[in-house]
Amino acid sequence: MSPRRTVYLDHSASTPCDPRVVEAMMPYFSEVYGNSSSSHSFGRKAEIAIDNARETLARVLNCKPNEVIFTSGGSESDNLAVRGAGWMGRAQGRGAHLITTPVEHSAVSAPIKQMTGLQGFKSTFLPVSSEAWVDPEDLAAALRDDSTLVSVIYANNEVGTIAPIPQLAEQAHARGALFHTDAVQAAGQLTLDVQALGVDMLSLSAHKFYGPKGVGALYVREGIDLVSAQAGGSHERGRRAGTHNTTFIVGMAKALEITHAERESRIAHYRAMRDQLIDGVLSRVPDAILTGHREHRLPSHASFIIPGVDSSKLMMHLDMRGVAASGGSACKTGNPEPSGVLLAMGYSPEDATGSLRLTVGLHTTEEDIDYAVSAVQESVEKLRALAKMFTV
Repeated sequence: MSPRRTVYLDHSASTPCDPRVVEAMMPYFSEVYGNSSSSHSFGRKAEIAIDNARETLARVLNCKPNEVIFTSGGSESDNLAVRGAGWMGRAQGRGAHLITTPVEHSAVSAPIKQMTGLQGFKSTFLPVSSEAWVDPEDLAAALRDDSTLVSVIYANNEVGTIAPIPQLAEQAHARGALFHTDAVQAAGQLTLDVQALGVDMLSLSAHKFYGPKGVGALYVREGIDLVSAQAGGSHERGRRAGTHNTTFIVGMAKALEITHAERESRIAHYRAMRDQLIDGVLSRVPDAILTGHREHRLPSHASFIIPGVDSSKLMMHLDMRGVAASGGSACKTGNPEPSGVLLAMGYSPEDATGSLRLTVGLHTTEEDIDYAVSAVQESVEKLRALAKMFTV
């Protein structure tokens, strides 16, 4: 193997903040520091910055500025959509039946399970294919008169599969249900045009597209009422209480503006690096299995099952070789249980413990990919040899 180098292949977990984004944020740390809710000039400057950021997001999303709610990140956006729409739907007598899939981020599945277990809601988890594909016909069959909300992830965070969001949203609307999608992984790589997608709500998180951590947004179509999941103030039209994080909101808007302008060139780079990575692992690691859809997947995303290898041990060996990777969702770090996403796709618990996610970024090079593939190959060979020694 070539001399040790550092290769970051965990961009689905987080991306580095673009220097242009950092530059845009800098004045709001110490120069424009007023509370945007204050009526004096200091506050008005902050309010103007937030208004400008809201307009930037609206242009990219193809929506109205008043349809953008700023949050602390993707998890809060998902929770606000699921809880806010579910609670309001029941309060308005439209029903208390929620529909989702078993391959969602836990920020969607956990509140739905909580609402079902503690608050009297009913829920249906749609089946998925072996590639994590959600069939619109399965959604059509699951919808009921009391279905109030459907939430399906746009691009899966563990295996990269892209869902047919426009078709799913159409099915939901045909039965009078609202449709939400977690677009956290999709931002910067797939269209976020909410008119073309046909969604009622869409969640974003800035640190997935070269913005800062700790800020996100939720698009909510005009006319949809939500019960605030965080009460206490009239911020965001009463839908999300809390002093605005002006600095990071400015950063999020700048990051989305940049990634939207550069999306085509970025996608071309991602796909080239991703395909080199997939081809390398499949050709050099015996029995490696590509997970997720081969074509309908995120341009930056490669994911595998490595039979006979424990994912946590593989991550450790790769880290020692300087390769940053993931065993699936970054939110599962330290969890010894097999991935629920892979189990839902039909993999055995034993196979699901051997998951590997490698996600490329703007600065990934061909040399990085070659090094990483060699690191994976050597790590797998060593782990399989050790396992064989202890089973003899």
